[in-house]
Amino acid sequence: MKARAAAPRRDADTTVDNREKLPLDLKARLAARVVLALVIFAAALWTAADFLPALIWAAIIAIAAWPLYARCAALAPKVPPTLTALLFTLLIGALLFLPIALATWHIAQQSDTFFAWIKQSQESGIKIPEWIARLPIAADAMQEWWRDNLADPRRASAWLQRINAEKGGELVKTFGGQLLHRAFLFFLALLALFSMLRNGYEIARRLMETADTVFGDPGEGLAGKMVDAVRGTVNGTIMVAVAEGLLIGIAYLAAGVPNPLLFIILTIAFAMVPFGAWAAFTAAALTLGFGGGSAFAALAVFGWGAAVMLAGDHFVWPTLVGGAARLPFLFAFVGIFGGLATFGLLGLFLGPVVMAALLTIWREWIIAQSSET
Repeated sequence: MKARAAAPRRDADTTVDNREKLPLDLKARLAARVVLALVIFAAALWTAADFLPALIWAAIIAIAAWPLYARCAALAPKVPPTLTALLFTLLIGALLFLPIALATWHIAQQSDTFFAWIKQSQESGIKIPEWIARLPIAADAMQEWWRDNLADPRRASAWLQRINAEKGGELVKTFGGQLLHRAFLFFLALLALFSMLRNGYEIARRLMETADTVFGDPGEGLAGKMVDAVRGTVNGTIMVAVAEGLLIGIAYLAAGVPNPLLFIILTIAFAMVPFGAWAAFTAAALTLGFGGGSAFAALAVFGWGAAVMLAGDHFVWPTLVGGAARLPFLFAFVGIFGGLATFGLLGLFLGPVVMAALLTIWREWIIAQSSET
């Protein structure tokens, strides 16, 4: 009887031991899965490190263009999603490539004139432009320096010969290699954009499920705020760039800048890049000044362009981005320019996203949870 009574005790002890070990096994497995997932994620980032900028650009464009793409797809429900995504991707690629192609074509058209001017300058010197004599400040000093350094054919030839042919060849090779690399990244970005547009609903559903699994309901809210920040930054950047280009274009037309339509297109395109429009309207002012226009008109073009850019970039742009992303002005300003300083051109969009995520975590996670407790 004693032996029979002892047997159930051993079974009970074994059951208790198994129950105690089971939670430990689950925790160990969960920890191992997390570690493995992090290692694989880090390996994937390391593998795709050179292509991450192109993929991030594709994600930014896909998020910003998704509402318009969804409307276009709804207007043609019988068109296969693959064809719709392909056509939309080609349209975006053309819009991004057109300003670059237009500027390259214009530079190529002017290259013959530029080299002919260099040859003539080496033979007879560089004539003093008429507008220098009309400068209100330092006109005599500028004329004297020009006469001593550029008007004399020998000194002008020595100055122009600093453009070494060998260095120029190396520069062309380097530029060609960089151009090929950038073209490949541009193609990769378009390929990723096509995939994101075609599978947009599935990608969004998977991401929301992941955010809900890891963070719960606050994770979905954080994802939504980050999407709003990206769209607000892109839309604000485009709106400000178009407005700045058109306003500066008025000065081009009024001052008589050569090829004003070309410079307006280039100003709008470069205004989407930080400080890019400054190069555009400075080139327009120089073209006007060296092309026979008055010095006052050239200075007026530059002054008007600088005023428009200072007001647009430092006040209007942060206000639009902050309003669309629901960011205070200071957070939007720091996010835009701090992101530029930290991440480069990508920081233009990543900065406001980081600030929006920070405010969301502070407002909806920390403050809301503290108020509940």
